[in-house]
Amino acid sequence: MELLKTVTQAWKVPEMRRKILFTLAMLVVFRIGSNIPVPGINRDYLARIFSGETGLFDLFDLFSGGAFQKFTIFALSITPYITASIIVQLLTVAFPYFENLAKEGTAGRKKMAQITRYMTIGLGLIQSIGLTIGLFRGAVIHQTVFSFAVIILVLTAGTAFLMWLGEEINDKGVGNGISLIIFAGIVARIPAGIRTLIVKYQEGTVSVVTLILFAVFALAVIVGIILVQQGTRKIPVQYAKRVVGRKVYGGQATHIPLKVNQAGVIPVIFAMALLTFPLTITYFFPNTGFTAFVTKYLSPGGMPGAWIYGALNVVLIIAFTYFYTSITFNPIEIASNMRANGGFIPGLRPGRATVDYLHRVMTRISLVGAIFLAIVATLPLLLSHVAGIDVRFGGTSLLIAIGVALDTMRQLEDQMVMRNYRGFLK
Repeated sequence: MELLKTVTQAWKVPEMRRKILFTLAMLVVFRIGSNIPVPGINRDYLARIFSGETGLFDLFDLFSGGAFQKFTIFALSITPYITASIIVQLLTVAFPYFENLAKEGTAGRKKMAQITRYMTIGLGLIQSIGLTIGLFRGAVIHQTVFSFAVIILVLTAGTAFLMWLGEEINDKGVGNGISLIIFAGIVARIPAGIRTLIVKYQEGTVSVVTLILFAVFALAVIVGIILVQQGTRKIPVQYAKRVVGRKVYGGQATHIPLKVNQAGVIPVIFAMALLTFPLTITYFFPNTGFTAFVTKYLSPGGMPGAWIYGALNVVLIIAFTYFYTSITFNPIEIASNMRANGGFIPGLRPGRATVDYLHRVMTRISLVGAIFLAIVATLPLLLSHVAGIDVRFGGTSLLIAIGVALDTMRQLEDQMVMRNYRGFLK
């Protein structure tokens, strides 16, 4: 109800209505592009490639909303951009130059964004070459240099266009553009998933009991995701009274809300992006022993690859949760701001003791959030083997979709508050 209320209130404001419509229009453009085929490709050949076990390609198809399987102009989706973002974030820890850029405020962020764009084009070009000359070489109708060059440029341009689309949503729309593009791709797969379940039920391969258990599991996951995403640990803060002239300032009690899942769905997206790296290498070596090894041991559709993939997914999600939390949460800065304004946590001395306490609390609650993300993203792998339902990415899809929806609603509420605040100042 709160969600509908927020959207209704925002829709009544002309400025917010324009932003919502702009965001929806950009997502419609994304879905249209996801159905425009790359020129010079034999569709029958593609159908034969994807007619069997597609565990090797499911990761890419999840991000692209089916564009990868159809080999459209957005087949690469925004995977190169996510990979480039991970590399740049890691460079801020490893190299002083990037660390200084991160501390330079707006100018530094613009420079890092520019580096990410260039790196995205480079990675997109490499993946395009791998797809065209490697994995889908047999699907190219005219085996000429010109045909290969056109397909490579079209795929790279598609990735660059999606990157621009996401940035336009950030500037003129509502929500995180890149996350919303992934969200739109996931939502677009829902009708096909429902249709697959119905077909399996009609064929007798899936029972009513299995469908009910699947629905109960999905509902429990949705409720759990919302609770964890919205869950906070409130740290009490007391501000001392200060007398300035004849006026008394401070003296009130408040709290610092520490989110259980400070990193949101970013760890899940980053973990999936890294796990696709071995699969990306197979583009260049189709029908080789390396591809067979990756398919068997590192692909979620292989055996024992599903178990190895699951274990790696858990480790990476937990690691990225702490990594991203350390970037977005700075206990030293919070403690300094509190001390400068006469604030303190009851029972703790301002300064180092406060920093250690905040760091300890965030470490503990982040572990809960990280384990929850890892379980929800990995458990469907086991269910797909036990129940026979293709829900290998059901948990991951729900995590990303619900997380993005909640984050978008939060940003919408924040923009409404800021607008009302500016109106009050006028």
